[in-house]
Amino acid sequence: MVSASLPKEVISDEKWIEGRDPERRAKWWYSTFHTVTAMIGAGVLSLPYAMAYLGWVPGTMVMILSWCMTLNTMWQMIQLHECVPGTRFDRYIDLGKHAFGPRLGPWIVLPQQLIVQIGCNIVYMVTGGKCLKKFMEMACADCTRLRQSYWICIFGGIHFFLSQLPNFNSVAGVSLAAAIMSLSYSTIAWLGSLGHGRVEEVSYGYKSTGTADYMFRVFNALGQISFAFAGHAVVLEIQATIPSTPEKPSKVPMWKGALGAYFVNAICYFPVAMIGYWAFGQDVDDNVLMALKKPAWLIAAANLMVVIHVIGSYQVYAMPVFDMIERLITKRLNIPPGIALRLVARSAFVAFTLLIGVTFPFFGDLLGFFGGFGFAPTSYFLPSIMWLIIKKPRKFSISWIMNWAGIFIGVFIMVASTVGGLRNIVTDASTYTFYT
Repeated sequence: MVSASLPKEVISDEKWIEGRDPERRAKWWYSTFHTVTAMIGAGVLSLPYAMAYLGWVPGTMVMILSWCMTLNTMWQMIQLHECVPGTRFDRYIDLGKHAFGPRLGPWIVLPQQLIVQIGCNIVYMVTGGKCLKKFMEMACADCTRLRQSYWICIFGGIHFFLSQLPNFNSVAGVSLAAAIMSLSYSTIAWLGSLGHGRVEEVSYGYKSTGTADYMFRVFNALGQISFAFAGHAVVLEIQATIPSTPEKPSKVPMWKGALGAYFVNAICYFPVAMIGYWAFGQDVDDNVLMALKKPAWLIAAANLMVVIHVIGSYQVYAMPVFDMIERLITKRLNIPPGIALRLVARSAFVAFTLLIGVTFPFFGDLLGFFGGFGFAPTSYFLPSIMWLIIKKPRKFSISWIMNWAGIFIGVFIMVASTVGGLRNIVTDASTYTFYT
């Protein structure tokens, strides 16, 4: 039953969700592969590149700190999902309204969540197109070479069909396949780097660029690592699919699933980052798979796995956006939900992300920019702020100190990586021929 003390906006949104997906029947392992699919994606392949700007010790420290901080904030969000008895905050914006108020909450939470979700979908368009191109070139050396823009369009075309699936439960199979692929290609990435061995005259020194350029690249590297620790933007939507009773609240199976996802995260991220950097040093590509060429069949397979994975990841991040767009159109224009609305609204969103991805296919720069601008707030410090407001831990207690420390670190990463990523996009765009 929805609490009578909640704002009308939250009550109406709860009814909308119940109407769209009345059966909360997901098991704890659903949350594992949905979270793995949302978290492990394009970002893992750029971690050696981030290490190249940060170096061994700072890079390792930032990765360990990010893993611990984001695991803590995910635990906070899972606990806050049912922090009001009898009420489930099924979306990030609902929890934001409860924490910051019905007027201020949407302005704080919604822009950040949309940046994460839309930003991920744009990056996955680029990633899917690039890896599809790489796969075809390795699998068929004699085939006609197509421009990268065409491959991004081909990848985007798949989503015009998949986007018509109605909800999270309907993409469970796609998400499971994507989670398996993420573990597989991450393993191939670090095993391939290990098998490749260190390149001749490998250097682990900092990249030799100008002082200003190097500083911005370091900032961008922080954003790339932030991008790799995603999942928070959709964690409440994932938890909303799990049944909950007073005897067994949803936070129990959801946390169990999140721990499983973070275990998979660790065995993917750290080997790829460390071994990829060890093999190629400061000259590593911003997508480590692009630097690997032998054995050709294995690297081609890894690129195809990335394509399958980002197909699922795109849908996991797009589903909440689809729901938001359709709900807005239904309320504002009084258009009933149905197949026609879904076809037009979702196709328009896919077309938008496809257009941006084709126009700005700067993989590493996009990761840094969106990682700082969107992921740092939603994954690093917004959950801590809401925890302080809702739970009100005693001042100067361990919980209070840890949350404030996380907030300061997260804000620094957000500002630094956003500036670095935006500057690098502008710099790289000046030497890029669009739509080639």
